[in-house]
Amino acid sequence: MIKAIPTDAAGVLDVLLSSSDPVQTALRNQVPHLQVAARCTCGCGTTFFDLDTAAVQPAPCGPGTVVAAEAQFQDGDCCGEVLVFAAAGYLSWLEVASWGRDNTITTLARVQQVLRQGRARPLDS
Repeated sequence: MIKAIPTDAAGVLDVLLSSSDPVQTALRNQVPHLQVAARCTCGCGTTFFDLDTAAVQPAPCGPGTVVAAEAQFQDGDCCGEVLVFAAAGYLSWLEVASWGRDNTITTLARVQQVLRQGRARPLDS
């Protein structure tokens, strides 16, 4: 079932795609046209997108799948990273990976809070 993009995913995309880089600008312009195709069932917040590619221009990032934006985060004892993937220039999915020894699951809502509080850093490319 395809449904509108939830606020937690939109908020994380807003933070991660905030630079003036041409790739990020083009991907940010796609966000209003996104729909959710599926979400990970483990609760982590990983979200797979569906996009009407006729309604938007592709980002200038090449024909393959790329990590278009990413950041590491620290939230108490839990740390991890969040990544934005684009395929053929179109937003494809948003992935959350937690690196805790206790298998703590970090939701997109919590990642958004951590990102907005400045407790994350972009990864070096």
